[in-house]
Amino acid sequence: MAVPEQIKSYRNDLASIRHDFHEYPELGMEEFRTSDIIAKLLGEWGITVHRGIGGETGLVGVLKNGSSASSVGLRADMDALPMDELGHVPYKSRNAGRMHACGHDGHTTMLLGAARYLAETRQFDGTVNFIFQPAEEGSTGAVAMIRDGLFDRFPCDRIFGIHNWPGIDVGKSAINRGAVMAGGGFFEIVVRGVGSHAARPDRAIDPMLTACHIVTALQSITSRNITTGKEAVVSVTRIDGGHAYNIIPDCVVIGGTFRCFDMAVLREMRERMQAIAAGVATAFGASAEIRYPVEFLPTMNDPLCTDMMASAAEEACGVGNVDRNAQAVMASEDFSYMLDQVPGAYMFLGNGNSEMLHHPEYNFNDGALVYGVATLARVAEMALSAR
Repeated sequence: MAVPEQIKSYRNDLASIRHDFHEYPELGMEEFRTSDIIAKLLGEWGITVHRGIGGETGLVGVLKNGSSASSVGLRADMDALPMDELGHVPYKSRNAGRMHACGHDGHTTMLLGAARYLAETRQFDGTVNFIFQPAEEGSTGAVAMIRDGLFDRFPCDRIFGIHNWPGIDVGKSAINRGAVMAGGGFFEIVVRGVGSHAARPDRAIDPMLTACHIVTALQSITSRNITTGKEAVVSVTRIDGGHAYNIIPDCVVIGGTFRCFDMAVLREMRERMQAIAAGVATAFGASAEIRYPVEFLPTMNDPLCTDMMASAAEEACGVGNVDRNAQAVMASEDFSYMLDQVPGAYMFLGNGNSEMLHHPEYNFNDGALVYGVATLARVAEMALSAR
C-alpha cells in the first residue's frame, strides 16, 4: 500500500500551511496565532474545538464517529525555538529571535492533515482527540495539559506522536519497543565561596577553582558509577561567575544536562551529582547547592502500540521502509509525560539530508508531510477499527 491519493491531493495545501507557521514562529505558551489558525481549520472541517488547555494556547480537537466508546489521541507540538534563522528559504522567519528549528511547524501541519482526512473519510468507530500541545521545548507543555485535566476531559485508550528526524530518508521511518528517547533534566549547581582580589587568592575561598573540580568530578558518574552497559550522559554546558580579570568572585553557577534511558539510573545520577557537588565544595571550604529547573522522563513506547504504529507506517511508506529496531537517542521529549499516563508510541519520520534539529539552517522537508499525515491517520483507524 502507499499514501492514499486523497492525502496526496493535500500536498500544496499542507506545504502552504507549514510555510505560514514557519514564517511566523512563536515560543512556548505564546503560540496565539498558531492556535487561532489551528482552531479555524479544525472548525471548518467539522471538528469540535476545545481551547485553553494547559495554557491559553493549548487546544484539543474532538472527532466522533460511530457508537464505540473507544478513543485515541494524536499529538503534535506547536512551539518554536528562541534563535535566529540563518537559512534562505522564501518563508524565512519574520519574527526576530524566533525559529522553527525543530520542525514543530511540520508536526502541527501533519496532525492538521490527519484531522482533515479523518473528518472526510470517517473510517473509524470511536473518538479521535487531536492534541495540539504548547511549549514542548521547555518541557512544560505536556505537564501543563495533563494537570489541566487533558486525559480526564479527553480520555485516550492509546496515544501516538511523530517527530521528524534528519538523516533518515524521506519516505522512511523508525521506531522501537521500549525507550526511544532519554529522560533526565537540566541542572544548576550554585557554588559559594569568599571573594578576594585576584592577587591575594590566599584570602579567598575560590568558587571558580571549586567549580572546575566539580565539573571534572561529575564526569566520573558515567565512567565509574553507572552499571556497565547502561547508557548515560552528564554534560556541563556553562559556567557563570565573575566580571573582572582581577577579582575572584564569591559565587559561580555551573549548568548542564544529564540524561539516560532508565529511571533507576536517573535516580542514581541525581544522588551522585548531589554528593559530588557537596563533597568537592566542602573539601575546598566552599558550599554547593544543586537544583533541577527542568526534568523529563524517558520516552517509553508500549510494545503493542509500537507494532501498531509500525504497521501503519508500513502502509504509508511501504514494507521495508520502516525500521522497527531503531536506536534510542539521548535527546528528550516531553511527550514522555503523556506516554507515562496512557500507552502509546512515538515514531521518527525521515526528514532527509537536512541540517540537524536546532541548527539555524534547519528546515522541515515538505516531502515528508504526506507520509506523516498518512501514518497518523492510519494508526488512528487501526486503533479504532470499525472492521
